[in-house]
Parts: sequence; structure tokens; C-alpha cells
Amino acid sequence: MKLIYTDALVVGAGLAGLRVAIEAKQRGLDTLVLSLIPPKRSHSAAAQGGMQASLGNTVKGDGDNEDIHFQDTVKGSDWGCDQIVARMFAHCAPKAVRQMANWGVPWTRVTAGPRQVVVNAERVTLEEAQAAHGLINARDFGGTKKWRTCYTADGTGHSLLYAVDNKAISLDVPVHERIEALKIIHDGKRCYGVIARCLITGELRAYIAKCTTIATGGYGRIYEVSTNAVICEGIGQALALETGVATLGNMEAVQFHPTAIVPVGILTTEGCRGDGGILRDKNGHRFMPDYEPEKKELASRDVVSRRMTEHMRKGFGVDSPYGPHLWLDITLLGRKHVETNLREVKEICENFLGIDPADAWIPVRPTQHYSMGGIRTKPSGESPQLKGLFSVGEAACWDMHGFNRLGGNSLAETVVGGMIIGSYVADFCEQEELQLDTRLVEQFAGELQQEIDTLLATDKGEDAFDLKLQMQRTMMDYVGIFRNGPELQKAVDELKSLLERSRHIRLKCKKRHANPELAEALRVRRMLKVALTVACGALARTESRGAHAREDYPQRNDKDWLCRTLSSWPDANALEPCLSYEALDVMQMELPPGYRGYGADNAIAHPDTAKRQQQIAEILQQLGDDASRQQKQQALMPFELPEHLQPQNQRLHELLARGEKS
Repeated sequence: MKLIYTDALVVGAGLAGLRVAIEAKQRGLDTLVLSLIPPKRSHSAAAQGGMQASLGNTVKGDGDNEDIHFQDTVKGSDWGCDQIVARMFAHCAPKAVRQMANWGVPWTRVTAGPRQVVVNAERVTLEEAQAAHGLINARDFGGTKKWRTCYTADGTGHSLLYAVDNKAISLDVPVHERIEALKIIHDGKRCYGVIARCLITGELRAYIAKCTTIATGGYGRIYEVSTNAVICEGIGQALALETGVATLGNMEAVQFHPTAIVPVGILTTEGCRGDGGILRDKNGHRFMPDYEPEKKELASRDVVSRRMTEHMRKGFGVDSPYGPHLWLDITLLGRKHVETNLREVKEICENFLGIDPADAWIPVRPTQHYSMGGIRTKPSGESPQLKGLFSVGEAACWDMHGFNRLGGNSLAETVVGGMIIGSYVADFCEQEELQLDTRLVEQFAGELQQEIDTLLATDKGEDAFDLKLQMQRTMMDYVGIFRNGPELQKAVDELKSLLERSRHIRLKCKKRHANPELAEALRVRRMLKVALTVACGALARTESRGAHAREDYPQRNDKDWLCRTLSSWPDANALEPCLSYEALDVMQMELPPGYRGYGADNAIAHPDTAKRQQQIAEILQQLGDDASRQQKQQALMPFELPEHLQPQNQRLHELLARGEKS
């Protein structure tokens, strides 16, 4: 077996993985990336709407800063996030956007003077400042107080991925394509790399590294219908889970996007609604103001998805051969806007629906979209349990999203998290030595080889594709937007049965090389374990928080459930994960739990909330009115960053207030 050595190993070549690799490579470290597919085909390219950063360039973004972005993120998470991480992220997002511009991203720019936009279904005129001319523009997104989502029409992910991949190419970062990592090499305390399989030749390889970063994206394909690419199957999370040591965090936190097209589930960006599009029912009625009169279509994604589902349950959905749906109306934006700023949406509608969205309404309904859960990490991106194992992006529970992610914050997290965690990865590689007994490598390679040999030798058993479909339908039927105890228990029981059956898979094709059936069999066992962490976590969490909505427990319960779910799988033969919980300390929060702003305020308060609020008031009073917002923030909740990322961000309105030119 071939052994390949490197300093920094990155598994996954999307935006997050490439950004970590670039940071390590720029520090002079030997860096290597593994990928199932060519990097420019990564799922990051599918992100349409934009990347949040508090630049404050536009008239609708005037006054924006890290404080407001942080508050929006925490409220959006339904107080489930790590507020230290949310602060790190909000501080670095403007730096990342400007760096991406330097790397070649053609951000849509502000044009001084009047421009027409649609706000609340009405056409209004905004007057952009002359001083802002040529600066990076921003559009509105759900759950935010300011317009801060920077964009390149509706192809932002595409633009970012190409720029970042080209940067990696310019630095000679090697990418081994069509390679799938299937086991983490570890001794229970330290990670040493991975055992991977070449999808073309079937060859097993050992990649040995000082530091291993998992950046494999989300686990949306454990559901039957998802906006995720077919490669987003949760294998990265499964690798960590199967160590028996590393934990996954908040796996039950699964986001459903309000506007995926029916029936195929391809996303139409939140930019459609951010730019002024509206939702209609079968009668053509705009129904969101009836439920959320303040934010309407631009409430947080979890809220809009639930309201849409409630409305369809009341009989207001449009009947179709694929089940009920609702309408997304962007015709009021005008053809020029659609063809300029929503051109990918137009092409999707033309190619998959045979309609022109500038003239016709788009059939949509909520569909699985994003995984807030993932490999639990510290703010540095490292696993608390397994030294040398890092994770970043959607593969990780870093945890800046908590139980609901704001639109535009995930694309931002890939490059911001990659920037921050990449720096910590480089520090780790520079400070740590690698001492490895190759017998450990042989042990894990032997285990994987035995698994493959057994699959190829079995003559009677289960069909891998059938098991996968049953898993996906179980998740779709019982672990969806609305959840309840009996259905979640049914999901757990069915998934456990499927996991047991997956231990007896029979392959029709016995080839060791270029065998999709073999690849599927190796994946489905791991996917079932990931699905069980979602279902078991959802069954155990008897409250509603963010995207986790329990019909039998409709209240957010800060008293009993202000904690992060941790899943581990210490017994390889077990049929379900071990669950434990990591409390969120209210007394360390900059923003204690409160009302999100949607529906009735029925949360069960944490006993420390009032105490922390009083403490915050006293700290601010002691600082006095002359203290800057940065001084106030640091007094309430200090956070650390790599030195080169610490400087304050500059904004147009602050420069103008000081009499400086932009």
C-alpha cells in the first residue's frame, strides 16, 4: 500500500477546504487536498444568493457593523450558537469579502445616484451616495436588520469557488481527485491522517499528516429530496463518528430552505425574496404577511419554511402530481432585473420547469437544504477529543449557526472559517511533531480491506441502493420540518433495522476498480449512522429551537435544553449513537437568550438569563458613555483571533464621520 506524507492534509476541495489549504501553503507547509471530484465541481459552486459581511456601503446597509451582524446571527441561531465563534466570524467577514475581491471575485458594485428596487412588493427609489460609487454592493436577506449580503448576480458561490481554486492552483496546492477517504487513522488521542480509496483503480492509500482537516460538506443526501449535490452524503461526519472518540454536534439541527422548485428540489436563491419576490398560495394570495407581518417573506428560513408548511396543511397549497406546493412570484421585479441579477434562477426554471420566471410564477416548497450539525470543534476548528483532527465549513459544528443558519452566512463561513481555521491549522503543523508507528496505518488499512473483501465475497444479502432509498424516505417522512415523538421513534426503529441489514450487503458487480455499487455499499453503512445521530438527537430533544420544531413540545426550553447535543459511536457494533450534552453558559454570553421576533414569545427562560442581563447592564454602566463599541464588546465577552486578523474593519460611514475620504 502506498503511504503519502504531508504536513497539512485537507479532505474536501470546496471553498472551506481550499481556503484552509491556501492558508497552510502560504505559511510554507507541505499541503495536500483530497477530493471526490474536480474542485471546481464542488457543491460550493451551487450557492447563489451571496455572502454576508457588514461592509455598510449601501444606503440600506448604512450603519451596519460587526455588532449588528453578530446579533442577527445569534438570534437567527435561536440562541443555539457559540457566541465566541459568531463574534470571530462577524469580525472577519468584511476582511474575507475584500480579500476575495483581490483574488478576482467580480462583486456587484454600487452605482451612485437613484436606483429602483422592490421592497414589500412595492417599487421604491433608493439614492446611493456618491462616496459609495464603485464599492461592493449588498442585497437584503432573511433575518437581518441591514442589507449586507454581498453578491455576484445569483452566481456568488460559482464566482468564489473559481477565484479560490485559481488561487490554490497559483500556489501549486496539489489536489488528488476521485479519492474517497473512508477511515481516520488514530490511536484514540491523536489523528494521523486517513485511509482513502481511489474511485478509479480501487487502490487503497494511506495519507499521513501532522494535521487532518475534514471539509466534506453537509449530509443532506440522507434525505430523499435535497438541494444538496449528490456527493453531500455526510461521509466526513461518519469518519469522525467511527473513530469512537470524536463527537458530532447538533446533528438534529437540519435546515429546510423555503424555495426549492417542485419536483426536483433545485434551489431558487433567497435572493429572489431578498430582491423583492413574494410567496403566493393557490388563490394567488400573498400569505406571509398574515403570519409574520413585520418580516414577511424575509423572516428566518426556519420560520418561512414552517409558515409555508402550515399554509399548505390548511389546504391552500397548489395540487400537483408531486404533492402540494406554493408559488414564488418574481415577475414584479421586471425582466431586466431577473435576467441580470437572477439569471441562474431563470436558467433553472427554463431547463427544469419549462417556464420563464420573468412572466410565470415558480412552483416551490420547503426542501432539505443545510446541515447546522457536524464534527464538533473548538473555536480553533480542532476536535476537543482527537488532537490533530480539524473540521471546517458545513462538515463542522464550529458552531456559529446553532439551530438555524441565516442565508448568506454559510457561504461566508466557508471562506471566513477557512481563513481563521487555516491559520490555526498552520500553527498546529509548525508546533507539533509527527511520530507514527506504521503498524497503526496497517491496522486501519486492514480493517477497510477486510470490509471490501467481505462485501465482494457475499453472495446473498441486501441491495445497497434499496437500503439507501429506504433511509432517505424514512428521514423525509419522519424527521422533517415538523417533528413529533411517535414519528421520530418510528424513524429511529426503522433506521436501526436498516443499519443491521446493511451489515449483510450483496454486490452484483464484483469488480474492485471503478465500481459504483461497491462505493455505494461502503457509503450507505456510514450514512445510516449519520442518519441515526439526526433521528436520535431529534427524539431526545424535547423542545423546539430554530429548525428543530417539535409539535409535541412547541416551546423553546432554555431552562432544560440550552445545550449542544453531542453524538459519539464508541461501540462499532452498536445500532445507535451515545448522546451527551454540552451546556451553553448564559453567564458568558454577550447576548443572553431573548425573543427572536417571530410568533408568540413562549420560551421557557433559563434561570441565569435575568442575572446575566443585570450583570451586562452594570458592566456597561461602569464603562460609561465614552467607551467605544469595541471596548464594550471586549468587556462583555472577550474573543481571540490570529494576530493578522485582529485589526478593526473600516467602513464608509465611519470614514465620512471622521472627515476622511473612502
